[in-house]
Amino acid sequence: MVSRYHGLERGELATLVPELLLMGQLIDRSGMAWCISSLGREGMLRVAIEEWMAASPIYTERMQRALNFQGTDVVTIFKGLQLDIGAPPQFMDFRYHVTDPNHGTFHLDHCGALMDVEPMGEAYVTGMCHDIEDPTFDATAVATNPKAQVRPVHRPPRTPPDRQPHCMWTVTIDESHEPVGESAGCTRNRDTHAASIGLDPIDEAEEGMSDYSGPLLSDLDFAAFSRSALARIADEVCLQMHLLNLGFGRAVSARLEPDSATEVGAKQLRGIAGIGAERIHRALRLPGGVTGAVAVLRLHPLLNPAAYVAAEFTGDGFTVRHSPAHDDGAWITRCGPQAVEPLQAIVRAVDPHLDVLVEGDASEWSCRVVERDEPAEEFDEVAVTRMSTGSSFEFEPRRSLPITPIG
Repeated sequence: MVSRYHGLERGELATLVPELLLMGQLIDRSGMAWCISSLGREGMLRVAIEEWMAASPIYTERMQRALNFQGTDVVTIFKGLQLDIGAPPQFMDFRYHVTDPNHGTFHLDHCGALMDVEPMGEAYVTGMCHDIEDPTFDATAVATNPKAQVRPVHRPPRTPPDRQPHCMWTVTIDESHEPVGESAGCTRNRDTHAASIGLDPIDEAEEGMSDYSGPLLSDLDFAAFSRSALARIADEVCLQMHLLNLGFGRAVSARLEPDSATEVGAKQLRGIAGIGAERIHRALRLPGGVTGAVAVLRLHPLLNPAAYVAAEFTGDGFTVRHSPAHDDGAWITRCGPQAVEPLQAIVRAVDPHLDVLVEGDASEWSCRVVERDEPAEEFDEVAVTRMSTGSSFEFEPRRSLPITPIG
């Protein structure tokens, strides 16, 4: 199945990929608000820990294979973080330092997640920067080396309140370390189509970087990658989101009655669907109206990658057919004639006068974008997600320099 991202130019893809990485981070800005209201702060923390531990080892391994930078050293860990929805570039401004293959450090000059959580108080900051990060950093590193340990030098709550950098961590690989094992949620996630589905191979003959087998770079210049490589990265990032969402859904379902868990999942999707669509539309300067809305739908992670979510597009809409995403219980199962709100959130991000007409059954349905006379109000879930600084964050040009180990 040919990637839907192959329809974009190389420069457009270089713009889109960091947007998708940031969108993946904003999934939690959408979902965790509703977890707090249903489960309280402690319940929300457990959901966050379980979802990231269930997803990050799998998608890190996928990206390593796709871009040919598999290894067991610190450099491999850092490369993976640069292509991880948990660490979108600039919004989570990781700065890396490599001493030797087994030792390195990173610090965050800017942590967008901290900026979102700090106003909520010290308990929420400690929950994110201590309770969540301690197990999930090691869970991400285990994809590279189960004997890697990520430990804090300092981290928030910040003392003094304006302390820079926001946090600093060491990464150490040592044979004496007790190996880290994957979580039960990760083992379960490995049985999904999202974990194993094949995607288009990268065309090594195209102009630009076809992989990331070279030196670790301070900032990835996505424009240096080939069009084929960027399309593959975009598809992989969408799978990162699906894997995270599957982990989220299971963690929520383990704590709530079925109807309540379904409602939390629906609210999460509505929020991220709208904000993600808004950022895609703005970043690529897509047209307005029905044409622009269909273009955004075609690129939205809800409907990608094409190998995972079966959809055929027309001038004013698309048709969905049963696909691996349905078997996994992915986002697409929360859309259709019985649930049009996520699709409405997407098209309204282009123009509040737009709406959708959806016909069919739960697994096979068609969606047509139409225009209404009166503008619709923004969904509450989109407004909640908009409270994140990531909703309006702007990327800036960066120089991409190699990082040389000093040892």
